[in-house]
Amino acid sequence: MPKLGPIKHKQLVKYFRQLGFDGPYGGGRRHDIMVRGDLTVTIPNKHGSGVINDIGLLKRVLRQAGVTLEEWEKL
Repeated sequence: MPKLGPIKHKQLVKYFRQLGFDGPYGGGRRHDIMVRGDLTVTIPNKHGSGVINDIGLLKRVLRQAGVTLEEWEKL
């Protein structure tokens, strides 16, 4: 059950796969993408330590993926 807080890039990818996303795929110059059907979500880079510390960024990624906070916390 992931909390809404700092998360490692590998764990973010793992949880998105549990939500039915495929990837990550190279999505451009700086970020990877994950895909579920027609929905494409941009996954932030690893940035040195591999940890995404910005909770606001995590919220934006979840919103882009159509994942509610309740769904996220049930994983």
